[in-house]
Amino acid sequence: MKVLTSQRLMDGAVVFYTEEGAWSEWVDDAQVFEPTDPDTLLALARPDEDANRVVASYLIDVRREGSRVVPTRYRERIRAIGPTVRPDLQRGVSPATS
Repeated sequence: MKVLTSQRLMDGAVVFYTEEGAWSEWVDDAQVFEPTDPDTLLALARPDEDANRVVASYLIDVRREGSRVVPTRYRERIRAIGPTVRPDLQRGVSPATS
């Protein structure tokens, strides 16, 4: 399973592509894609990249844990929840899933 992620240019926040075609700061809000052509999925971000809303979009591997979407790689987990050295700055659970 894959999720499309990017970085919002306005404030540098890590964002995830949703089923509504928007970007959310919460990985749990992300649209989860089954294996398909990566170029097709990356094309979903192109309009927002062209409009300078997001930059450097790419796909990450995820798995489901109940209703949660969890990145499989440690680097992506850090991007999704926030810094490991300052737990007080971590994002925690999406308001949509709490």
